[in-house]
Amino acid sequence: MLGFTRTDNEALVSCLGNPQRTVAAYHTLLDRGADALDAIRTGLAHADPAVREGCCRLLDHLVDLDSMDLLIAMADDPDARVRTAAFHALACDRCKDDACAPGADRVLAPALRHLATDPDPHVRAMAAELVGKFVHTDPRALAALQASHDGDPNPTVRKKAGWFIPGGPIHKRTRPR
Repeated sequence: MLGFTRTDNEALVSCLGNPQRTVAAYHTLLDRGADALDAIRTGLAHADPAVREGCCRLLDHLVDLDSMDLLIAMADDPDARVRTAAFHALACDRCKDDACAPGADRVLAPALRHLATDPDPHVRAMAAELVGKFVHTDPRALAALQASHDGDPNPTVRKKAGWFIPGGPIHKRTRPR
């Protein structure tokens, strides 16, 4: 099957770090859904950052309440690609039901910290998306996004932060009626 010598979930998670096998392993794990969650959760602690990143990307689609704290912890991973994937998974509501969407009490503090101080602009941009989810309900979110829009050294981060502040397209679209 798929050219793998082993197709158990743990072996497929390890294949997320193999550039020739990562796509097939990712799709197979995604298709297995909840049956693969234990192996995916374990993969968040893998030595290979590509495996940890792939597990964060999988949790974007498969996250459940038991995985949320692990995913939040990945926002502090030493590898920027893993942090970016974790922030994307936390910010993206497209693949989650309301029961799994994390509240500000759980994710705003790490998102604010990374928006202000992360050395990687991709991480700061994804943190801006997560902070932006709370711009209408938490004044810290608006202040952080305004500061990022006004002073981030990266133009992409400044632009993305601007989407969420008053006058920005996402701010207008998500404004409470």
